[in-house]
Amino acid sequence: MVNNLNESQLVRLNKLLDVVATKQRNDFGRTISDVKEDGTLVTDCDRWSDRTLVQEINNIAKGEGVLSEEGSKEVPQTSAYWVVDPLDGTTNFAAGIPYWAISVARFVNGQPESAFLDLPALQQRIIAIRGKGVWLNGKQLTLDTRQTSTSDCVSLCSRSIRILQRRPDKPFPGKIRLFGVASLNMVSVAIGQTVGAIEATPKIWDLASAWLVLSELMCPIKWLRINPAMLKSGQDLSETDFPVIVASSNAELQRLLPWGKTLLGV
Repeated sequence: MVNNLNESQLVRLNKLLDVVATKQRNDFGRTISDVKEDGTLVTDCDRWSDRTLVQEINNIAKGEGVLSEEGSKEVPQTSAYWVVDPLDGTTNFAAGIPYWAISVARFVNGQPESAFLDLPALQQRIIAIRGKGVWLNGKQLTLDTRQTSTSDCVSLCSRSIRILQRRPDKPFPGKIRLFGVASLNMVSVAIGQTVGAIEATPKIWDLASAWLVLSELMCPIKWLRINPAMLKSGQDLSETDFPVIVASSNAELQRLLPWGKTLLGV
C-alpha cells in the first residue's frame, strides 16, 4: 500500500520549493540560455533547479522514482513516483519576462496524488492534494473562484495557434491569451483567469501538476490523443505529447472541441 505524503514531508517539500524559487528569482535576468537537441531552450538555472529538486525529493521520499524534464524521462517502476519540471517557461525566463513556474507532482498508481506549482516572480504557490482540494498561498480555492469569473479569455500555446490559420472563416470563441507557460495556461482555467485552454504539445512534466489542480476543481479535461492515465512503467516519454483541451464547464468544452479537432487535422 502506498501512503500519502505526511506532514513532515509536506513541510520539507515546501522548504525545498522556497530554496529553488529564491535561486530562480536571483538568477532571473542574469543567465544565458542554450538550445537543446529538440530546439527548446535550457539555462544553467534549469539544470541547477532540476538537480536540486531531484536530489532532495530522493531524500524526502526514499525509494520513489523521479521523472524530470532535464533528467530521466522514463516512467519510474515504483508505484509512487514524481514528475518534475524545474522551470516551466524557460523562454520567458531567458527573455526577461517574469512569468514562469516550478512544477512538482507526485503520482500514485498512475495518477497525480499531490501537486505543487510555484510562481517565483509572483511569489504564489498552488498546492493540490487528491480528494482534499486546492490552495493558493494557503487559501483554499473553490468552484466559486471560477464560476464567479467574468473572463471570456481562452489560452493557446504557440503551437496551437495554428488552428486559427486552419479555420480562417470561423470566429474564435474567446479572447486569445498566450502566457508562454504550459502548466499555467491550463491552471488559468481552474482559477478563473480563462474559460478554456488548448495545448498542442505538452509533455508529461508540463501537465502533471495542472492535471490535479484541474481535476480537484472539477474542470473538464479532453485528452485529444493520449490519456496520461494509461502510462506504463519504463515508458520513455521524451518524445510523447499529450494534446489537450481544458475548460471551465462542459459547455465551454463543447465550444472548443471543434478547434481541438482542427488541431489534430480532423
